[in-house]
Amino acid sequence: MATKSINKVILIGHLGQDPELRYTGSGTPVCSLRIATNEGYKDSDGNFVERTEWHSVVAWARLAEICGEYLKKGSQVYFEGSLQTRTWEDREGNTRYTTEVKAKEMIMLGGRGGNGGYGGPPAGVGSQSTSPPQTQAQPQTQPQTQPQTQPQTQSANGNGGASAGSFDVEDDLPF
Repeated sequence: MATKSINKVILIGHLGQDPELRYTGSGTPVCSLRIATNEGYKDSDGNFVERTEWHSVVAWARLAEICGEYLKKGSQVYFEGSLQTRTWEDREGNTRYTTEVKAKEMIMLGGRGGNGGYGGPPAGVGSQSTSPPQTQAQPQTQPQTQPQTQPQTQSANGNGGASAGSFDVEDDLPF
């Protein structure tokens, strides 16, 4: 029996530079990005240490065009994809290896005017609405709830359906 393999990467970070959009010889768009993720921890002396890890991300086709058009340095972004290692030769003829994230999904985070670093998505890209978010707090009124009376149903145990382990579909669920 064959074993299942998973190659999945999820990154949430900030762009370290503007995306580089280019086209292959056949005209396919490809966008290269550098994403910084931060991790904080306390060292053995109790000092807080922050460490930044840099990731190379590559997007292809329409996703590459969207990245090139709407992302810029500092944008907070979510990427989902897989790791891919490719080989290439440098100018001296040495074989080099590069491991990068091949992006399959991207979500722009941070919002308009925030740390997102973009002017907002176009209609239909990452948002259902193009109106700016509300910045003023609106007074909220809570409707008065009245207790609902449920008709009692007779169960097989004869206690009106209220057994100790019963589940009523109308119960408030935590989700």
